[in-house]
Amino acid sequence: MADTAALLRSRSFVELGARQRARALLDAGSFRELLDPFERVESPWLARQGIVPQADDGVVVAKGSLDGEPTVIAAIEGSFQGGSLGEVGGAKIAGALELAIEDNRQGIPTRAVLLLETGGVRLQEANLGLAAIAEIQAAIVELRQFQPVIGVVAGPVGCFGGMSIAAGLCSYLLATREARLGLNGPQVIEQEAGIEEYDSRDRPFIWSLTGGEQRFASGLVDAYVADDVETIAAEVRRFSRLGRPDLERSRRYAWYLERLARFDASRQANAESVRRVYQGDPT
Repeated sequence: MADTAALLRSRSFVELGARQRARALLDAGSFRELLDPFERVESPWLARQGIVPQADDGVVVAKGSLDGEPTVIAAIEGSFQGGSLGEVGGAKIAGALELAIEDNRQGIPTRAVLLLETGGVRLQEANLGLAAIAEIQAAIVELRQFQPVIGVVAGPVGCFGGMSIAAGLCSYLLATREARLGLNGPQVIEQEAGIEEYDSRDRPFIWSLTGGEQRFASGLVDAYVADDVETIAAEVRRFSRLGRPDLERSRRYAWYLERLARFDASRQANAESVRRVYQGDPT
């Protein structure tokens, strides 16, 4: 009965839009959107290809406070073009991170939260999107020298492509059961390796390898939580209070490379084999 009552009180984070997610994580009343849809800063390339653009290019950036501390937050809208990043949306995220960097240089301790619901680069914008993602990655590395950068992967769109590398660069990474995290998406793997290797329609198999629970068990994310606004917000605040980690995940590359070398490429991986390989403390 208690579990049922708790479920009824819960509020899904996954079901929220990008703007609602960003507002839900910042302190009440502190949300101030930068380059909102009324500014009409949208992709100049989509309409030329017969695709209707979105006024915010599928990315919401805002400044506010988290536990009273200055924070920039960027949320990707997974329902627009699969959360893909093009020139404008990528520049908005990079610009928000650079704003936080400049704040820190001026003595204002500003941290960042990234809500990652993205398939990676927007193919219609190709190199422009890739360049923007590279700028995001560079900004994360620079900002984390001052303050933690917290990534959240919550919904079924997941986080793939170049933005999965950006996720790996975050100081802390949080995932839900619904989330997925990987360099290549299921359709790409199936296309290149064949359906016998990776069936993109086999959802239990896909989530068993790249889902939030598996990524947490493998040590590739730092927290695994239920799809609940208050639970996710509390975990983000906890990471914020921890400050910068002693050793960033991306600097543990020797440990991960050693584990990667243990995989037997002649056999198909499964959830248990992945967990066995990644057992241990990557510090």
